[in-house]
Amino acid sequence: MSELTELFSAVNAGDRGAIDRLMAMMYTDLRQLAHRRLYASARADSLDTTGLVHESYLRFLKAGRIQVTDRGHFLAYSSRVMRSVIIDLVRRHRREKRGGGVLQVTLNTQLPEEAEVSDDRLLQLNEALEELGKAEPRLMQVVEMRYFAGLLESEIAEALGVTERTVRRDWQKARMLLSVALD
Repeated sequence: MSELTELFSAVNAGDRGAIDRLMAMMYTDLRQLAHRRLYASARADSLDTTGLVHESYLRFLKAGRIQVTDRGHFLAYSSRVMRSVIIDLVRRHRREKRGGGVLQVTLNTQLPEEAEVSDDRLLQLNEALEELGKAEPRLMQVVEMRYFAGLLESEIAEALGVTERTVRRDWQKARMLLSVALD
């Protein structure tokens, strides 16, 4: 803990190298904090955990000198910086016109076999699904089984060892999250 105390003193003195070392030492904690922030803010469609941590780091560097006394104070300060990053992102999105240039993707489980899905659409869905899998692995499995494999709720429930009702709830939640991610 004394190493952290020394880093806080150096950071308070404006040592940029100390900020780098502090960020490296606290990186795991910052990622956890960023993940919780993004999960709570519903902005995960525009910014991922790593992006939020890195944007916060850039803001620390821009500030040059921050006043932190201990680990808790640093995490509280980091939380405020992350909040400002998210708020700036929300404001930027609000300034854009609604739906301007956004490709609308419909997640339809009743696709006929001969229906062709564009490459762009599949890539978007795949990226959104990968992000969903990082946060909610079971939701990703439900989507894969239902949308891509065409399994019934009962088959998915049996494969995952859950009830059909859980599969229905997971499906609804996954559709909502994917809808937000694809907008």
